[in-house]
Amino acid sequence: MLLRSLLLLLTLVTLPARAEEVVLGLSQDKVAITATFNGKEILLFGAVKRETTIQETPPLQVVIAVSGPTGPITVRRKERRFGIWVNTDAVEVDTAPSFYAVATSAPFSESLSNVEDQRHKVSIPLAIRSVGAPMDVANPQDFTEAVIRIRQNEGLYQKLDGAVRFDEQTLFRTTIQMPANLTEGNYPTRIFLTRGGNVVSQFETVINVNKVGLERWLYDLSRENPLWYGLMSLAIAIAAGWGASAAFSLLRRG
Repeated sequence: MLLRSLLLLLTLVTLPARAEEVVLGLSQDKVAITATFNGKEILLFGAVKRETTIQETPPLQVVIAVSGPTGPITVRRKERRFGIWVNTDAVEVDTAPSFYAVATSAPFSESLSNVEDQRHKVSIPLAIRSVGAPMDVANPQDFTEAVIRIRQNEGLYQKLDGAVRFDEQTLFRTTIQMPANLTEGNYPTRIFLTRGGNVVSQFETVINVNKVGLERWLYDLSRENPLWYGLMSLAIAIAAGWGASAAFSLLRRG
């Protein structure tokens, strides 16, 4: 009996206090790419589950990162020589997400420390992995920065400081605008609950992006039966050209 009491006491002493936990919800976990798809806005919302009173300082922050399918990408540098633009250097970035959005409830530097950012690879530059470049290439970091700049201009990379609405350090929500030129696949979504820049809880889910309807059929046909896909494309092009020619002929006669 005494031994059981000592074991129970030891268990109560060594068990850590229950930490604050993040609970997430999505307006939808699937995005359908159709022939008329022009982008989609995803609502992410959630709450902080706790059994203790709210600690006022330092305040809690929320960081949300949504990443598209990753893959290698070749980046080329162009220079003007003899009056024309030519490719001079090329660097292959080992892994770059096709889409990446990071939203925070405060400025990024206040929401996540550099150490935690290095650990979880949350910021856009750290989401891109470039192991090495040819020795004869000057300033290889410029190629990674070029990928970020180009994809930011296309709406594929988004840094959304202060875009997460966080009420009473309990309820949070934000929206992520997914552009029309999405890549099909799984989009891992990570939510970090931080305090003083340190991660105290995290949650991960997946948003599935797939082609449906006519887009799905054409995509599958082009890969499973490329010959038929090519013949059909040729037939459509001929029919469209003939139709346009006939329409112009009627207009001239009219």
